[in-house]
Amino acid sequence: MKKIVSLLMLATMLVAGTAFAADPIVGTWKLNVAKSKFSSSDSMTAGSRVYTEANGVYTLEQKLTGKDGKEMSSHAEYSDGKDTKQSLSSRADTTHAKKIDANTWDFELKKDCKVVGHVHRVVSADGKTLTVHNTGELLTGHTGDETLVFDKQ
Repeated sequence: MKKIVSLLMLATMLVAGTAFAADPIVGTWKLNVAKSKFSSSDSMTAGSRVYTEANGVYTLEQKLTGKDGKEMSSHAEYSDGKDTKQSLSSRADTTHAKKIDANTWDFELKKDCKVVGHVHRVVSADGKTLTVHNTGELLTGHTGDETLVFDKQ
């Protein structure tokens, strides 16, 4: 009887452990410039993203370095299914986030209640690669279409 109870407890712990595993986006990501595709005037030479999560609220801290050597930083917070006000920027003042599945999110970037950009973000099944496809308003302030690829650190 002890063996059966022990096996059941072990099985329960293993199942519970995977159920409470951290979101695959959480952590530090480094821009892979060679795999990324930039709009013609907005190529980057380096970049990083750091994602954290607390009580269903995600935070993104991003730094990108342009080909001119200037660093651009951004900070965003978001929650699934909600419009979240962002700090004032020329790009967007509100983000609407939608979780598609464990590895995929879609975002609408809004300025004065009007959609000005879209972001489609996917973490690979192995959790090692993050692909971010941006259309519309970009961090640089230009309008375009880019795909940024990041490697998990």
